[in-house]
Amino acid sequence: MCGRFTQERPASDLAEIFAAESLVDDPGGHFNVAPTDEALVVVQRDDRRAVVAYRWGLIPHWATEARVGSSMINARAETLTRSPAFARAFQRRRCLVPVDSFYEWKREGPVRQPYRIARTDGRPLVLAGLWAGWHDPSTETVRRTFSIVTTTPNRALAGLHDRMPVIVPDEAWARWLDPTGVDRGELLGLFEPDDDVSLEIYPVRRLVNDVRQDGPELIEPLTVIPAR
Repeated sequence: MCGRFTQERPASDLAEIFAAESLVDDPGGHFNVAPTDEALVVVQRDDRRAVVAYRWGLIPHWATEARVGSSMINARAETLTRSPAFARAFQRRRCLVPVDSFYEWKREGPVRQPYRIARTDGRPLVLAGLWAGWHDPSTETVRRTFSIVTTTPNRALAGLHDRMPVIVPDEAWARWLDPTGVDRGELLGLFEPDDDVSLEIYPVRRLVNDVRQDGPELIEPLTVIPAR
């Protein structure tokens, strides 16, 4: 799964990377994005590509309350096409989730040790996402939320976790975002674990376990993993 990530770049930088319009003023510097937080995603509507801020944890249009989204931060690639929560979003509401890194945890004795995963070349990891709009009856507003698609791990991550987010290669960004006329088989092919992206994986301080912590010290590598 993917349960925590970093977005260190400002929205203006992401807009340049994705040739998109930034519709949010976000300075970046987020080192511990957690479920239910707002996060930057890239969406396409007709010929307009934009960087926007949506809430992490997809709330399906049919949900009766917002807390449903807390359990829908990830969409399993193997089942999303038949999932009541994700199938509709997969058809027409796909997004890209640019992250500088994400965290996974591994049980090491009595400790769940967090690890940071990032590209070795310093570029963002571009994750496959799904989004939805949900009418909030309490405020009469529409909340926009998203989920990250996960698949089986590639070789680099296989020893760390049994899931990983789907990484969308540069040449497939437009296909994933296109809300019309994209061959479903092409999209499903993107769910195969990607071994072409070179990743660095290293342990970090367990400060990241606390969602209230947020700073560059969270991504500093540990030289020695504490025993407890």
